[in-house]
Amino acid sequence: MSDPRDPAPKNPGTKKPGLAMWLPLGLFAAFFVLVIWGLVRPANREVESAFIGKPLPAFDLPPASDDRPGLNTTVFSGKPRLLNVFASWCVPCAVESPQLAALAQQGVEIDGVAIRDRKDDVARFLAQNGNPFARIGKDDLSKVQLAIGSSGVPETFVIDGKGVIRYQHIGDIRPEDVPLILRKLAEAGS
Repeated sequence: MSDPRDPAPKNPGTKKPGLAMWLPLGLFAAFFVLVIWGLVRPANREVESAFIGKPLPAFDLPPASDDRPGLNTTVFSGKPRLLNVFASWCVPCAVESPQLAALAQQGVEIDGVAIRDRKDDVARFLAQNGNPFARIGKDDLSKVQLAIGSSGVPETFVIDGKGVIRYQHIGDIRPEDVPLILRKLAEAGS
């Protein structure tokens, strides 16, 4: 029998909703907010060289191709030029070849650093994709690549007439990137 003074009889089988019920909804809401934040403000995933604004480190690389001389830092004096880090086994390096050829046709001097490559593979790559390079150095241990802060292939650096790195283009050069590269070369010449 229930007590007449008790306003509501108690049922021992029912409980008030607690934290355990709201926790999954709260976690889902927090996850949703993070996803939206990531879409609105994506992170910059490019690794830029710490050497931008600094002179090239001294290097002297043997030729990577029989028809081009090797590469050393003494060639980076006078006028601005490009330093392209590439490899014969790199698919994006082949994709950017037409843009490098277009830059070379416009009078841009381009030097290459072949990463972990054999001469015959480099020769085959250049025969298939064209050879816009004035010089190509062979960097078997990636020492020069790492010394200039390159994080992969392909990468292209604008070097001014004093041998200072002025700009780094990460990834393949696409047709829409050519005007930017030309502008950076012009800025490096002034």
